[in-house]
Amino acid sequence: MTREDRDAGQAFPLYVTAVAGLLFLAFALFAVGMASASRNDAQGAADAAALAAAQDARDGLRDDLLALFDPDAWEDLLEGDLPSDIGSPCDEAAEFARKNDARLTGGGCDPVHFPAGFRVEVENTRPVGESLIPGTENRYARATATAVIEPLCGVRETEGETDEPGTGGEEGREDDEEAEEEKEHELVCDGIDDPIEIDPDRLGDVLPDPEDLFSVRLTDR
Repeated sequence: MTREDRDAGQAFPLYVTAVAGLLFLAFALFAVGMASASRNDAQGAADAAALAAAQDARDGLRDDLLALFDPDAWEDLLEGDLPSDIGSPCDEAAEFARKNDARLTGGGCDPVHFPAGFRVEVENTRPVGESLIPGTENRYARATATAVIEPLCGVRETEGETDEPGTGGEEGREDDEEAEEEKEHELVCDGIDDPIEIDPDRLGDVLPDPEDLFSVRLTDR
């Protein structure tokens, strides 16, 4: 056996080991890529679900504004105070999670405050898949997202002409109370140049669309 033959024989195991190592690294990187893709899918589903919940709640706030004009109640609603019943927004979150091949986890839709919004947690309905990493065939990627509702409008009293207040007596007090009840208000919104005069009898005609009343965005909370 020549020296070249001996060198070739010694190099062959090293070559096999190097190839095996490269193959293992390639499969490991592939497994990491699968897990990363699954995690990205879950995050996209969580984002969509959180936005859907917040947008549904935003539309509900506009309906509450239309129900009756009361300056104090309107101030609370325009600040994004959510009603106690949050079933509909969370139903929307579950539906959008489903459309993105995910599902809400237990307790996966909760309201948040200051500003108001919703935090959702989802997991994919499909596992990561088989790989060299044990257990990935039964592992489901999870993700969370929070979307908040931020007011774009405020309500304020208008400065109009007023009659002289009543001067004493029962009739004077009644005049003062009537003047207080007849105060006019206007809606001032970011992105809308002119204030909107609020006519309680025509709220459906004067009240802007939900997206003009509130913005909805994702946050890192």
